[in-house]
Amino acid sequence: MALSFLRALGGFLLAAFLFVAWAAQAQAVPNPGENIAFLVTFGSQADKSWGDDDFTQTFFFLVPKENRQPVYIRVFDPDCGGQYDEAKFGWNTTTEFSLYGGAGTHSAPDARATEPKGQFRAGTLLKQARFGAEKTYDNQWYTFGPLNPLEGEFVKEFDGYVFKLIAQGKAGDDGNLYRYFLSTSPTQNVPVEGGNAFTYEYSFRLSPQKRAKTHLYPFVNDQVVSIKQSNFDVDGDVGLKIFSVAKNGHSAKVSDDNVWASSTHQIAEKEHGLSLDLQLTSLTKATNDLVFYVTDQYAVALPFFAIPLGGPPRYRYEVDVKIRK
Repeated sequence: MALSFLRALGGFLLAAFLFVAWAAQAQAVPNPGENIAFLVTFGSQADKSWGDDDFTQTFFFLVPKENRQPVYIRVFDPDCGGQYDEAKFGWNTTTEFSLYGGAGTHSAPDARATEPKGQFRAGTLLKQARFGAEKTYDNQWYTFGPLNPLEGEFVKEFDGYVFKLIAQGKAGDDGNLYRYFLSTSPTQNVPVEGGNAFTYEYSFRLSPQKRAKTHLYPFVNDQVVSIKQSNFDVDGDVGLKIFSVAKNGHSAKVSDDNVWASSTHQIAEKEHGLSLDLQLTSLTKATNDLVFYVTDQYAVALPFFAIPLGGPPRYRYEVDVKIRK
């Protein structure tokens, strides 16, 4: 009994150590645990069949309320025309990155919608930058900041201050591939203790490796009864299953080229207050850009966190033991 307990304890401590080590570097967006190649935003004249439904992507960055030190939001490879980006008919794309803070940044309903409409830019514009095909920031970092955490909007639900960064393809038809990092340094990627990042609609490129597994972590609050996962332009060459403390690989529907697909799944009480794991398995080595979002039973979008709240979910087996008399 003692040996079994020690083994179990050792396994728990190892898992906790690995999660802490992983979380420490997970303020990269996408984070290493997700296994996503890049975020992607196409120019506004692009064909949607290339994998971007609205040419806009919104990310929120969460700074714990206890933090009073300046923070920086860094963008890797913000230009569109170099080593990583996707050319179509010659480099002609301009991407605009807009940073917001203050009232309405997150609390405005349109800010959390899955389409860029209405007041999705609510808040105070802190800084804006546009990038074309110039080489200055190709394979380099551009930094927003320093930012006083109090310039963000306080969100009680997440117990911290939130900034919003919107990437929008303003012109052209190429694909801009980029990454983010929430940092305490303007020149290096140094994680903000307790920080996080999240989005309500995820546009990204899969890792171009056959059998590669990608993880998306939507958070389920205690009001969620069911979820509807929706995906666009998966091209039918990816398998999708849902894992959680209550689900051990439930199959979910994936879309074909240039169309949406969705499926609805019930949520168990034990899944409340935790993240799900939408696990995608690539069936080919083909390059694939796609879009995902998840809504609850009221069609309200749920956030995908870079660091899954509650940690990466693990299925909990339930053993039904009956004693014969």
